[in-house]
Amino acid sequence: MPWYADGRLRFALGVEDTFIHDARPGGRPLDEYELTEHYARLTDDIALLGSTGADQVRWGVPWYKVNPEPGRYDFGWLDRAAEAFAAHGVEVLVDLLHYGCPRWLDNAFLHTDYPARFAEYAATVAERYRDVWHVYTPVNEPVVTAERCGEAGAWPPFLVGADGFVRVLAAVARGAVLAQRAVAEAGPTDVSFVHVEATRRYGGETWRYPEAVAHLTERQFLHQDLVTGRVGDEHPLRSHLAAHGIGDRELAWFAEHAVAPDVLGVNHYPHVSTVQVTDTGPAARPDEWGLRHDGAEGLADILRTWHARYPAVPLHLTETGDPGDVERRIRWLEQSVRTVVDLRADGMDLVGYTWWSLFDMVGWDYRESTRPVAEHLMGHGLWDLVPDELTGLERVRTAAADTFTALAEQFGAASSTHPDPHPGRGDR
Repeated sequence: MPWYADGRLRFALGVEDTFIHDARPGGRPLDEYELTEHYARLTDDIALLGSTGADQVRWGVPWYKVNPEPGRYDFGWLDRAAEAFAAHGVEVLVDLLHYGCPRWLDNAFLHTDYPARFAEYAATVAERYRDVWHVYTPVNEPVVTAERCGEAGAWPPFLVGADGFVRVLAAVARGAVLAQRAVAEAGPTDVSFVHVEATRRYGGETWRYPEAVAHLTERQFLHQDLVTGRVGDEHPLRSHLAAHGIGDRELAWFAEHAVAPDVLGVNHYPHVSTVQVTDTGPAARPDEWGLRHDGAEGLADILRTWHARYPAVPLHLTETGDPGDVERRIRWLEQSVRTVVDLRADGMDLVGYTWWSLFDMVGWDYRESTRPVAEHLMGHGLWDLVPDELTGLERVRTAAADTFTALAEQFGAASSTHPDPHPGRGDR
C-alpha cells in the first residue's frame, strides 16, 4: 500500500531550499543552505528534525552543486545527507528543483537543452538513491518560478511581462514532464510524485477588476493543467497561451506525454496567500493590490478549492507558516493543524501537513541587498537562528518545536488515536 493511501496524516517539516546561484551584476547569489549554514551543520540539523516526531521532510537537492558541469556530478555531500536521513528514519520528499538552475545553463529555463539536462540530472539522482528516496517533487512552485523568472525579471533568465511568464512556464512544464518520466524509469519501483504549487485567493473589491482576477485565479492551476495534459480548446487560458506562442503542436506534446501526481501539494501562507483587491486609482494593477491575513478561513477555502479542481488526487499541505514571534507561530500551528484535521473528518482526502520550516530562513530580498545575513533572517522556524560571533548561526529551540511535537504525537502517522477518514482507500 502506498504511503498516501493508508489513511494516516503525515506530519512534515521543510528546510528552505531556494537556490538562485546566478546573480545579475550588483546582486548576490541566494543559496539558503549556504546562508543558513545547513551545508556545514547537516547532521546536526537532521538530528533536530528527528527529535520533533516528524514523519516526513521536504528537502531539496542543490542541482548546481551536485551537477557543477555538464555531465559531471559530485555526490559527496548528498551521500552524507542520504545516510543521515536514513539513520533517523525520516521519509524525504525530494525537491529536485527549487527555483534555480546551474550557471552553465545560460538563460536558465530558456536554454535549448534545459528540459533534457534537467531530466538527466533527475534520473541520475533517482538511480543513485533508489534504495533510500522514494518520493519526488520535480519542480517546486512552478507558477511562482514563472512569475519571478519570466514576469518580474527578478531571477534568471530575468524576463518581464506576460510573454516571459508563458515562455518560462512552458519550459518549466516540459522539463517537469521529462524529469518525472526519467525518475519513474530510473528510480525505485514504488516511487511516488508530489506536485507542489503555491496558492492564492482573492478578496476585497474583486468586481472592480473581474477579468484580471479571473485570469490570475485560473493561472495558478496552469502548470498542473499543462503537465497533466488538461489544456484543450475549452481551457480558459487557451487563447492566452496561443497569443504567446504556445500553439497546438506544443499542447499536443503535453497531452501525449502527460504525467500525473500521486499527491497534489498546495503551499499556503495566511499572511500572503489572500490578495486584497482594492481600487488604488486609475492606474491600478494586480501588483499594486495589498494582502490580507485570512487565517484558518482562508486555508480551508484554498484546500476546498484545490480539492474541487482535482478531486481524484489526494492533497498534502506541503508548506504553511506564519512568520513572526514564537507566539504567532504557535497560534498558526494550532489553527492550521485543526483546520486540516477537521477537513479530513469531513471526508477530504488530505494526507499530509508541513510546517515551513525547521529553522528560520533568509528572506529573498537578500539578493538585492548589501546588508548581512543576520538582518534578513525571517522567524519561520521551530528553531530560531541566532547569530553568534564565534560559532555562527546557532539553532535555538523555541516553544513552537514543543507544540509541533505534541501535535505530531496526537495526529501524525504514528498516532493510533485518530480514525481513518477513508476506510478501504488502500484497496484502490
